[in-house]
Amino acid sequence: MSVPTLTPKSQTSVVILTSTGSSAQVTTANLPFGIYAPTGPLSSDSFVNGAVDQVAYTYRKLGGDVVDVELTTQQVYAAYEEAVLEYSYIINLHQTKNSLGDVLGDTTGTFDHDGELIAGNVLSSSLDGGAAGHNVALRYTKFDFGYARRWGDGISSEVGVGGSTTVYSASIALTDGKQDYDLQTIVASNAAAGNVEYASIDTDRKILVKRVFYKSPRAMWRFYGYYGGLGSVGNLTTYGQYADDTTFQIVPVWQNKAQSAAYEDAIRTRTSHFSYEIRNNKLRLFPVPHQWAQSTLWIEFVTSGDNWVEESGKKYGALGVNNLNTIPYSNIRFEHINSIGKQWIRRFALALTKEMLGQVRGKFTTLPIPGEAVTLNHSELLSQAKEEQDKLREELKTILDELTYSKLIEMDASNSDNVAKIFQNVPGAIFIG
Repeated sequence: MSVPTLTPKSQTSVVILTSTGSSAQVTTANLPFGIYAPTGPLSSDSFVNGAVDQVAYTYRKLGGDVVDVELTTQQVYAAYEEAVLEYSYIINLHQTKNSLGDVLGDTTGTFDHDGELIAGNVLSSSLDGGAAGHNVALRYTKFDFGYARRWGDGISSEVGVGGSTTVYSASIALTDGKQDYDLQTIVASNAAAGNVEYASIDTDRKILVKRVFYKSPRAMWRFYGYYGGLGSVGNLTTYGQYADDTTFQIVPVWQNKAQSAAYEDAIRTRTSHFSYEIRNNKLRLFPVPHQWAQSTLWIEFVTSGDNWVEESGKKYGALGVNNLNTIPYSNIRFEHINSIGKQWIRRFALALTKEMLGQVRGKFTTLPIPGEAVTLNHSELLSQAKEEQDKLREELKTILDELTYSKLIEMDASNSDNVAKIFQNVPGAIFIG
């Protein structure tokens, strides 16, 4: 039987990776996202050149000049773009670890489908302009203990020594024989009467009473005496005023201030002759008011509200950054990636192309040829690609974890201690005058 003469349309594979790329092909149409393409949001000629070079690198690394590589240049460009975006992702995560605690509450923005900032009225001047303007990912953040300060504000508000919570006050007109007073109703009635101070208070929410007190004549007059002049000094044990021929006892000023505060506090508490209890914002006075010298009591209170709602004119950043999702980090511009990053990108892009080639060859496990069959190495390619990608990610993350700002501080401290140890062994010069 005679062997038939074969006349194939083509004697070469339709899909074979060429040894070089073409800058004309690195376009938005040939890239999945086109972020760094000439018409993309982060248009970069350097990216185009890098993508073209990646074709030659891939061709040589995969043995294209020995055995055909069943990939297109477009697939290599896509892998290169993905590698750049992966690098940007990992770097931005690293920077988030460094800065999140200090940028909580700062201005955030809106982002498009590529993760790029959209310029608009919702952005502050520090972010307006998007990718063409300010790139926050390249900024060195100021550290001001932002998150710790927010905790401190909450504690300060609770103990009454500052904080960011507005403290309101209200007066209570006492009635002879009336022992119980509904503080919630009193505040609500003041708000309903048009009191400007309570305009922002939601009277349906429970108020939190901080202090109940009455106003007495100033105790300073009693402490320093009638004249209240420079010749009035209290010693360590007594209060009052000395005569002109008195021998003064020298005491520090803080002692007088402490005595004054203690004396005034004693008048307000120990000699007030009444006490109270509060249950569910119902105030009960003991004893029952009857011809008291004080006709008015005062309360200080705060309101309970949604913690993510800011007071007008006192914004603290409730609408700003609240986690890594809202930090205004865009994709890193290709020009801002140094040689270290670009080499990582080349290696990662090669691993991605190996994965693509493995997927292609996996569709044809064996190729029949006259008298024989060729087995393709798709499983090895897929295994190598996965292992290389995992190693590259882990390598970059490990390096970055060693270079967080907290680690750099530890490194500086260690270097400082080691330098001090070295100089301990250096003999000091003897000064001869």
